[in-house]
Amino acid sequence: MSKIGINNTFKMPDGREISIETGKLAKQADGSVVVKVGDTMIMATVVGKKDAGSNVDFMPLSVDYQEKYASAGKFPGGFFKREARPSEYEILISRLIDRVLRPLFPSDYHAEVQVIVNLISLEPGMQPDAYAALAASAALAVSNIPFHGPISEVRVARIDNEWVINPSIEETENAEMELMIGASMDNIMMVEGEMKEVSEETMMEAFEFAHKAIQVQCQAQLDLAAMVDKSSPKREYNHEDNDAELEKRIHEELSEKVYAAAASETADKYKRGEMFAAIRDEWVEGLEAEYAAEKMNLIKKYYHDVEKQMVRKMILEERKRLDGRKLDEIRNIWTEVNYLPSVHGSSVFTRGETQSLTSVTLGSKMDEQIIDGAVFNGKNNFLLHYNFPPYSVGEARFLRGTSRREVGHGNLAMRALKGMLPSGEDNPYTIRLVSEILESNGSSSMATVCAGSMALMDAGIKMKKAVSGIAMGLITDSETGKFAVLSDILGDEDHLGDMDFKVTGTRDGITACQMDIKVEGLSYEILSQALAQAKAGRMHILDRMEETITEPRKDYKDFVPRIEKVYIDKEFIGAVIGPGGKIIQDIQLKTGTTIILEEVGNQGVIDIMATDKAALEAAKARIRGIVAVPEVGETYHATVKSIMPYGAFVEILPGKEGLLHVSEIDWQRIENVADVLKEGQEIDVKLLSVDSRSGKFKLSAKALKPRPEKN
Repeated sequence: MSKIGINNTFKMPDGREISIETGKLAKQADGSVVVKVGDTMIMATVVGKKDAGSNVDFMPLSVDYQEKYASAGKFPGGFFKREARPSEYEILISRLIDRVLRPLFPSDYHAEVQVIVNLISLEPGMQPDAYAALAASAALAVSNIPFHGPISEVRVARIDNEWVINPSIEETENAEMELMIGASMDNIMMVEGEMKEVSEETMMEAFEFAHKAIQVQCQAQLDLAAMVDKSSPKREYNHEDNDAELEKRIHEELSEKVYAAAASETADKYKRGEMFAAIRDEWVEGLEAEYAAEKMNLIKKYYHDVEKQMVRKMILEERKRLDGRKLDEIRNIWTEVNYLPSVHGSSVFTRGETQSLTSVTLGSKMDEQIIDGAVFNGKNNFLLHYNFPPYSVGEARFLRGTSRREVGHGNLAMRALKGMLPSGEDNPYTIRLVSEILESNGSSSMATVCAGSMALMDAGIKMKKAVSGIAMGLITDSETGKFAVLSDILGDEDHLGDMDFKVTGTRDGITACQMDIKVEGLSYEILSQALAQAKAGRMHILDRMEETITEPRKDYKDFVPRIEKVYIDKEFIGAVIGPGGKIIQDIQLKTGTTIILEEVGNQGVIDIMATDKAALEAAKARIRGIVAVPEVGETYHATVKSIMPYGAFVEILPGKEGLLHVSEIDWQRIENVADVLKEGQEIDVKLLSVDSRSGKFKLSAKALKPRPEKN
């Protein structure tokens, strides 16, 4: 049998072998590949429409990463037992791929392109998402869809002061930093990750180390594409009908006016937008109505180009911003904590025209998020949800489900704060942060980080250090080589600029970052300057935050549920639970607490949750009584459980009963036990001895009474 398909196998710098195969599966797609690393296999397909839709002036790219449960030999959860809507993890990986692919399609290519990446086989312990972008780019490389690639992504981690490419799940747990870095052969394109307060210099080392591994993967794609006939030439297209004369006229007649508007130092984004719109509308009024209606789409397109060019020119030449700020100047900041009186913790963080209202809710282990994915399983006790309602930008639109952007921004803020949370007994809670963006004009995810840090401290969470975040922008001119790095970017500067580089951290180092660019790459000089400028900005923002709150509350608010941990020997777990949960349910009912018991190693770990300290202490006392070991010679306040002719059985500790013989009730002779004791009666008894064989207790009440004198 002849061999089917084309295969290119190559080795990474660490000796790991990767193969990319095409022409064997999904051959009706414009491009399809299978990437194989060990026993992990990822299939990527790409299909592009031949023509663009009417009046489409953007790149309609969709990227979906899907993990098939069968790849790991698992059943999906839920009633239907099939893969349904994508998990947040799959959405995040889809975004990582999208962000590095999108800038490299031709700017005038507007046909719809769909990239689907499927995990079809999983080697235990491996993190397959690190190879998803390689598969997606390789599928484009072997297709005839125009694309200025190839690209690839790698996960880079620093473990015991050594750099590691694409570490396993177990290795990542011990990492000082973990980054996903996407790049082309020549330039870094995308960065996202978290770290434990690393320096800017360490970040630059990570970029360079990752790029060398990515270049190997890019070359492998070029070699594979050279073996595939349909990969060259790329398909011809014409997705834009231009009018050179109209474009020239708009540029010549409106550039100076737009430049003057850009230099007017207007801080209000709506007023600035009205100024730009008024210039265009006034010019359109001078045209014949029929001609203007016919050319309106092109007029808007060419005017937007002029607006972009003049704003960028103004920033590069005058070294000032649209709102009059210097390149490294931060907008005005005001903050407030404890704004919401009924929540466990809250803050308002406002920077310019961007505002986040963030709340903290503290819960128990029962509130933990259960993660049941094809790759990752477990529980999560820190959740951060970011909401971006339409009124935050003055719009009215239907509220749909959570957008991919909201998932991504929330995840970035969560990673920024996670490393500064207390661990172990210092944090017994499941924590949920919710950031409501009430106003937005750039850097709303970084406002969420700042507001989240302050809200956690307001809730009494013993944060190790405060965390702030800043979004950096970039304006470049490839012809002159000039560039301007912008601190704390506006929405317009993000839209018209070349980079959105978000950096979060404490005073001692970076905790998370995310970078997207709209050009084909960035030099290390620009990246280095952006990191240095971001550090100065973070320090300034931390100063403003500390004017409101400098350290966590000494104690939680009065209405916050208290949680205390009690540790017991493993052998007592059954006694605390009781038959059918009878004992633990009785404790909860009578004390008004919530009790969660887990077996961890050779111990039982009990979380007791209550809003009332007395209830907490009562539950602890019941549990301690159950696990206590009776000591000979000690006195116990016992309860009579049953009456017998020869004595009474009394409970000295929860679940521990002994016989109080009739002869040990009193110094006087007793004929009928029922005459002196009743069921439920409480009496004090002394433990005289414990039978070494049977473990039975010998109790005495008379030993606690003075012996009467003989007549």
